[in-house]
Amino acid sequence: MLACAAFFSGAALRVCDGLLPRLARDFTITPGAASQVVISFAVAYGLMQLVFGPLGDRYGKARLMCAALFGCAGGAAASALAPGFDALVWTRMLWGMAAAGVIPLAMAWIGDNVPYAQRQATLARFLTGTLSGMMAGQLAGGLFADLAAGWRGAFFTLAVGFALVATLLLRRVRRMPAPARSASTGRGHFGRDLWSVLQVPWARRVLLAVGAEGIFLLGPMAFLPTYLHHRHGLTLAVASGLIALYAVGGLVYAVSARRLVATLGERRMVLLGGVLMSATFLALWLSPWWFAAGPIALLMGFGTYLFHNTLQTHATQMAPASRGTAVALFAFCLFAGQALGVTLAGWSVDHLGYVPMLAAAAAGLAVAGWAFAGALGRRVPPVH
Repeated sequence: MLACAAFFSGAALRVCDGLLPRLARDFTITPGAASQVVISFAVAYGLMQLVFGPLGDRYGKARLMCAALFGCAGGAAASALAPGFDALVWTRMLWGMAAAGVIPLAMAWIGDNVPYAQRQATLARFLTGTLSGMMAGQLAGGLFADLAAGWRGAFFTLAVGFALVATLLLRRVRRMPAPARSASTGRGHFGRDLWSVLQVPWARRVLLAVGAEGIFLLGPMAFLPTYLHHRHGLTLAVASGLIALYAVGGLVYAVSARRLVATLGERRMVLLGGVLMSATFLALWLSPWWFAAGPIALLMGFGTYLFHNTLQTHATQMAPASRGTAVALFAFCLFAGQALGVTLAGWSVDHLGYVPMLAAAAAGLAVAGWAFAGALGRRVPPVH
């Protein structure tokens, strides 16, 4: 059930990538301006982590996740009915606020219930739902962009999916026992929980690394279908389909995670992930063949999750007594980074073109992988 929730949440995260040219055409704006629908979602998603995380620690992660899924259904339906672009930006913001309570709370629930030694592999399996949703969302965005139903049809489809999963999860949540409130969350305020995580030096390193991932990976990624559409003259459905193979690379990682962790170890996984992410952005820039974008995107996805899932595993152990808050801060930094990255990438696309965006992404991801791998090498492993 968690994977089903993650599927639709993943689809919501990526559905607008393929829709940007259609939105630009429908509202007579530039692709950079159309990216406000991505930015508003990411900003709201990130900020609401600071609410959902502490609330999950206090009142139960599964219950809040169920409420968030119903909120996503409402936000998606409202977005589909938006009368204009400004209204769409606001409804996407409301949708992002609700979506903030799905994947991060599910991760924190896994952190509460799965021992650390098995957590990397368990999170990898959970990723299959998120990644399948991202792939489906990206494909659906491109397909709906070429259909008469357009972005309204894409958002209505997601609204129905969210409502169905929320209803099924509600039936299970009603049978769950009331959650036990942890000692740390019963006597403080949200600010105290957040501060307790930020006081941990290793937590600050993890948060900085995932913020860099948001800026240099998720930001430029929003424009990759548009880039292929403009450079190679592909339809939006084909361009989105090629970039959707990114999620297949993540799935390859997910099914081989246990073996990869045992063979490479976390440090080499992070280093290799940074190299692959950097090299694939350079390859998209330099390759003259449109069909090469598919395998390039697949390698990008594989590299991403070598890097990201290691960060994610450390996020679940940064502050065990306030795990929901810690994972919420992790997601906040990722999506705050994405919002900044989309803003910068959109400005680059509108004023400088795509090449500076791709080159900056390649450089930033290489440095992020190298820096976090070095930090892992210097760290004394904790006892679990």
